[in-house]
Formats: sequence, C-alpha cells, structure tokens
Amino acid sequence: MASSKRASGLISHGLAAQNRKARFDYSIKETIEAGIVLKGPEVKSLRHGRATLTEAWAGERDGEMFLFNCYIPEYQGGVLSRFEPRAPRKLLLKKKERNRLLSSIARDGYSLVPLSITFNERGLAKVELGLGQGRNKADKRHAIADRDWARDKSRLMRDRG
Repeated sequence: MASSKRASGLISHGLAAQNRKARFDYSIKETIEAGIVLKGPEVKSLRHGRATLTEAWAGERDGEMFLFNCYIPEYQGGVLSRFEPRAPRKLLLKKKERNRLLSSIARDGYSLVPLSITFNERGLAKVELGLGQGRNKADKRHAIADRDWARDKSRLMRDRG
C-alpha cells in the first residue's frame, strides 16, 4: 500500500477503508463491486483513510441500494460545506444486479456487508460488498482453529526446509 500513497499521505488509488471483522463474522459467498455517491469533502476525508466500516451495512430504500451507518468523518481542511458523518450513501449498481441481490437477501437470508472502500485507477471510489450468512459462535471457533492450524503448518514446513 506504500506505493499508492503520496508524500502528503493521501490515497490516490488503493485501499481507503476496510472491514476486517466482516470476514470473521460472516461466511462470504460472493463479492460485488459497486460505485458510491459521495460529496467533495467526503472524498477528501476518504483519501486521508479515516473512514470506518465496522458497523456498516447495505440495504434497500425506495427501490435503490444504500450504504447505511458508514462513518466518514468531516474533512478538517477548511471546507465550508458540512455533511452528516453517518448519512446513508447511495450505491450505484445495475438494475439486474440489484434485483438479484435483493432477491437473495429476501429469500435465502443473506446479508449484504461492505468489505472495503477502494479508489480505482481513475480515482473513483468503489465499495466491495460481500453477500454472506452470519456465523454462529461454533463456526467462528472453527474458523479460528483452521487459521491457527494453517499458520502452524506453514511454520513447520518452513522450519523443515
């Protein structure tokens, strides 16, 4: 990620925010990339990498998809236009994709969880959404055990040469 940062600390392209807890709490079946509608100061704040996705979720409102409870703090660079840090932000998806996601959420009991916010090569903000089911406590323990075993196995293989 050091290559995507300039000397001023701004992110021109690459990862702006990440929800690392989502892959632990949900078993992600599919990932979708969507555009997001932002105002100018929100983009500037995202470029500083200060957004939080831990409690965010995506859902439908009035036939459109929105990102709810995503925290983007106000930009402190002397901008006069203020915005609500936890305001719902519209997601840009194709109609066919949106209908497929909404039907799987309603029918199969899946959740739409934001995994990360990135800037692409053109400088546009994109949200990676994961379609997944929530894990219970036993599934989480199993995931921890698998991760620990994979780490120990790679350590043993490395030591053996």
